[in-house]
Amino acid sequence: MSDLVTVGDASLRLSPVGSERLETATDVRMRTAGTECAVAVAASRLGADSVWMSQLPDTALGRRVVSELHEHGITTDVNWVESGRQGLLFHESASEPRESMTIPDRVETAAASMTPGDLTMDRVQNARMVFVAGSTLALSDTAMQTAQAVMRAGGGGETGLAVFDLDYQPSMWSPEAAKPKVTTLLDATDVLFANEDQLRTVLDRSGQPRELAHTLAAERDIDMVVITRSEHGAIAYHDGVIHEQDSIETDVVDPAGQHEAFIGGYLQRLAEGAPPDEALSYGVGTAALARTIPGPLTTVNREEVEALLD
Repeated sequence: MSDLVTVGDASLRLSPVGSERLETATDVRMRTAGTECAVAVAASRLGADSVWMSQLPDTALGRRVVSELHEHGITTDVNWVESGRQGLLFHESASEPRESMTIPDRVETAAASMTPGDLTMDRVQNARMVFVAGSTLALSDTAMQTAQAVMRAGGGGETGLAVFDLDYQPSMWSPEAAKPKVTTLLDATDVLFANEDQLRTVLDRSGQPRELAHTLAAERDIDMVVITRSEHGAIAYHDGVIHEQDSIETDVVDPAGQHEAFIGGYLQRLAEGAPPDEALSYGVGTAALARTIPGPLTTVNREEVEALLD
């Protein structure tokens, strides 16, 4: 039995060295990016038995994605296909007052046509936790239906948890397009992660974070609602109790993987039976360290997180 099975798309992130601009760059660095695979990597680095499942093109670029993920120690379960593209992300880092920029190129990727029949569903059903992110729903109606099937299969047992991250990316779809699909998936969700601002944008909600968490849990019968609040830390709602954790101030090298690192740290502690307050502090600590490391995949280890929290 795996601790965590994540299912979703992965892209190759191409970024100029340093703060050079995309329009003038002649050299770029290539790294794997994707919410589901980044969460699997973060949880694995901290001790969880993590599996990432997807559909990729049987090309040099698809194999490049898997090769990098294997370097981080996770298991991959990929359905290789001849059709479909390997998704790309073009990322430009910047310092204030210039803003960083990401341009996705994920139209008609191989994962957009992934069906439940393309996945090892036994692995999903036997996992302690399954995880899907909203950015994968944005790929296509087929991807949405597959995500729903994964969530229902993973959360259908007595001990399995279906985990969903809102992961709204405005470059991929509008709030109006995202809301009905996200709302549908919430009905199969046991644990919800969401950034506070994204939650308000997509679900058109108002109120303080405590109120938002309590209302969502009650309306959608969600066991646990975790809201990240950027520099204000994070909160977790479970069994009528709100847990809060302040953020940890760090120098920021690359913020790309901090949200996924937070989720990976949180889920790793849940897999070991830790209470929500401990999982929350672990997630915040993992995210803080991830901000100091370049690239969307974190290389944080357990000893570093525990030393920081101590």
